[in-house]
Amino acid sequence: MNYGAEFWGAVITAFVVGAASVAMVGWTTIRTKEVQKKSQVVLDGITGPLNALASAGLVLDIEDKIVRATKSAFALGLVRDEELAHPKLTALVAKARSVKKPTKARGRDLALVSELGKTTLFVNARAIHLGEGYVLLLVEDRTESHNLEETRRDFVANISHELKTPIGAISLLAEAIQMALDDPAQVEKFAKNLETESQRLAHLVQDIIQLSHVQAKEVAGLTKIVDLNEVVAEAVDRNQVLAGNKSIEFEVRLADRAKVFGDDELLKAAVKNLIENAVIYSDEKTAVSITVRKRKGIAEIAVSDKGPGISVEDQERIFERFYRVDPSRSRLTGGTGLGLSIVKHIAQKHLGEVQIKSKLGHGSTFTIRLPLAAKSIETSK
Repeated sequence: MNYGAEFWGAVITAFVVGAASVAMVGWTTIRTKEVQKKSQVVLDGITGPLNALASAGLVLDIEDKIVRATKSAFALGLVRDEELAHPKLTALVAKARSVKKPTKARGRDLALVSELGKTTLFVNARAIHLGEGYVLLLVEDRTESHNLEETRRDFVANISHELKTPIGAISLLAEAIQMALDDPAQVEKFAKNLETESQRLAHLVQDIIQLSHVQAKEVAGLTKIVDLNEVVAEAVDRNQVLAGNKSIEFEVRLADRAKVFGDDELLKAAVKNLIENAVIYSDEKTAVSITVRKRKGIAEIAVSDKGPGISVEDQERIFERFYRVDPSRSRLTGGTGLGLSIVKHIAQKHLGEVQIKSKLGHGSTFTIRLPLAAKSIETSK
């Protein structure tokens, strides 16, 4: 048997296989580097234009991981853990990627429901395949224009109804003063009532203006970072005089790095309204608690009082415009029935919600819940 021939045959076979393997590994390495190089060219080429966009912009890789995103994309709640938060957007991206070569953007009008508060965003979304599996997604928020007509119609109807009472009262009091000119005591009495009604009308107009401002303002998508600790500090300060008149103390607990995207003045107004209500409906020489906390990507501002509490039936309507749990007490305190509605709209504008927990005789806790501001995605993964 020729063992030498078999030995050299095995050596030659091993050499050929080894050479082929080395060549394959080398080719794979070169191909991987080429793909990575092309991918980096795609990302580098899109980063500048992406940052200049007025609308929300995102770039997704072939595994649907977000590798570039504008701040407005986070503020609109489009991103969750480096992935798209809405299945409808994911489907649009997949459809764009199915076209192998770059082509014109595919646009679609979509209604996106946020996870927190179930706020509906009406957007126009466009997706375009950039090559190498990357897709550019552009999202334009059109919620305000979509809701404008319905909001205006309901708002005018509510205002017309609510203004009738104070305007009618002022008219009657003016007539009463004219008829009682010979009775100084009656004139003084009617004049005080007239002043009260005029102040009530002024408060109502002020709240109407604020609610109109909130409803008209586009907050979702705002990229300004707001520190909730600063919001609470300012809201507490704005209520110090009111609390001092009833010897009510504030118990404030804050949380580190509780920051959200949004409008700081609107958030201060919302928290101020909650604290003001808590003070108004609390007994003298009690305490109002304001707590900031973070839970699983959510920031919460809770305001608790030791007031009379709110029934389950009233809790279902408490955030409606002009709804008053106790109309007679609202007249005494100057309440317009718009404070909690303003809070609700501000929370929704920030893609959040406001919740109530209350029991008759045991006080109430109102909690504003907002998405925490996520870190920007600036580099490829």
